[in-house]
Parts: sequence; structure tokens; C-alpha cells
Amino acid sequence: MDAAAAEPPRQIGFDADGCEPDLDVDWHAGWPSAKHDPAPEIQSHAADEHTVVMRQNKSVNFEAPFMFLLFGNERALLIDTGATPEPEYFPLRRTVDEHVDAWLSRHPRRKYRLLVAHTHGHGDHKAADAQFADRPRTTVVGPGLEDVVAHYGFDDWPATPREIDLGGRVVDVIPGPGHHPSATVFYDRWTRLLLTGDTVYPGRLYVQDWDAFESTVDRLAAWCESHPVSHVVGCHVEMSVQPGVSYPRGWTYQPDEAALPMTVEQLQELQQAVKTIGGAPGIHTFDAFEIWYQVG
Repeated sequence: MDAAAAEPPRQIGFDADGCEPDLDVDWHAGWPSAKHDPAPEIQSHAADEHTVVMRQNKSVNFEAPFMFLLFGNERALLIDTGATPEPEYFPLRRTVDEHVDAWLSRHPRRKYRLLVAHTHGHGDHKAADAQFADRPRTTVVGPGLEDVVAHYGFDDWPATPREIDLGGRVVDVIPGPGHHPSATVFYDRWTRLLLTGDTVYPGRLYVQDWDAFESTVDRLAAWCESHPVSHVVGCHVEMSVQPGVSYPRGWTYQPDEAALPMTVEQLQELQQAVKTIGGAPGIHTFDAFEIWYQVG
């Protein structure tokens, strides 16, 4: 046996000080003619050496959701699988495998595993799950509430967060219902990113259950008071750079869209907005987001 191969893998120290993730990205926001878009189906950006942010091209699906790939010493975590199931139109499995192979070439591991999870169960966040069904050493967490509760061990949902240990890199899983019954928010202790799915992002915040949504926003605001948060990051961009102006639903080209990362202060603004609205139905527009709530 090669002596080098017999040596244990070098452990990456995901220390408490964390890192400063780079989210200064010129995200591709579609093309005037979607069928002539020269950009790839998926754009990838390394926020740091161990974190990849991906976005589905709006020319493939107007939702253009973001997905996140986090590497630890023992396994990687993929958060969400996008809006298109067919690999010929949306090669997420191939893209993730390329990122995993590249990471393993720098940090060799044997029997490295992948966990596929979701921010919630809407179709534009779970469409490509089947691409990972036969992937070796891979676990796909079901998107339904029973699946989420069982996998993470939520015996008091939605009261207490749970943890995922990727091997030295710990991610907190925070219950986040309101937009969707099984919604979860992920807090990565390494990058200090608060990954909020469709609960908080620069766009249309659709509320299914008002009381649950208000409790979730309060829970996230309290989390930010007791944990260092570098950025609040959702899964879409629908606002323009002009305050209070969103792009219409279904548009595949957003040339002047707002930045993806939001701030803790903007989350606090959302908290105040929710309290001010008080569950009144309607479309409520603010500088950095809109709140859409219809009863029935």
C-alpha cells in the first residue's frame, strides 16, 4: 500500500472565528431572448474554498433559484435542487459532482458523502431531486414536513433548532414555517451565512400561514441577536436596484436586479413590517421586499 494513501486525511479546521465569505458576484440575470442565451444553465461562485453558491439560469426557468454546496471534512451538504428535473436542461448532478471532485482533488477523502436537503418543499427547490436518487453515498432528505421532522429529529417542531455536523463544520437547522409548512433555515457557523430560502430575500415574500410566518421572522431576528451573521441570503432575486420596484413574475431577464445578500438590519425591517401589517391581506411593498398575503 502507498504510504501516502494510508495516511489519514488532513482535517480542515473550521474554527469558531469562521471566514469572510465573498458574495460580491455579478449574477447572470437572463437574456433578452432566452433561447439565444449564451450563458450556461448553472452559474457557480466560490464564496470561499469550502462553499459554492449556484444559480439556475433564468433562461432555463424564470424562478432562477439559488442553491448552496457546503463542504465539511466528512460530507458535503447541498441545499435545494432547483426548478427543472431534466438533466439535459438542468445538469445539477453533473455540476455538483464536478464541484465535489474538484474539492476532493484538493482535500482527498475516501467514501465522502453527500446530503441533499431543502429550504422547503415547493417545486422550484426540489425539482432535480431524482438526479441524486442513484448517486452513491448520498442521502436525499424528503421535502415534506414528516420527512424533515424525522431526519433532523425535531420532536418539538418548530421550537428548537437542530444541528448537522459535516465533519468539523456545523450547520444549524432552524424551523421556518410560514411560507411553507416544512420550511427550514440553515445557519452555517463557518461562513456565518443565514440561508433563509423563500422566507427572506429581495423579492416577493409569499405568506401561507401568517402566524407561523410572524413567529419565524421573530425567531430569525432573535437568532441574529445571539449569533454573528455575515449575510442574510435567500433563494431568489425579484427586486430591482430601484427601491420598492420588483420585476413581474415570469420575466426571464432582470438586467438591473438587486443584490442577493441582505443585511440583519433588513431582516429587522421585515420584522417591523410584519408587525405593522398585522395579518392584513394584500400586497405590501417596501424598499427591499414585498409581502404577499391572501386569506383563503
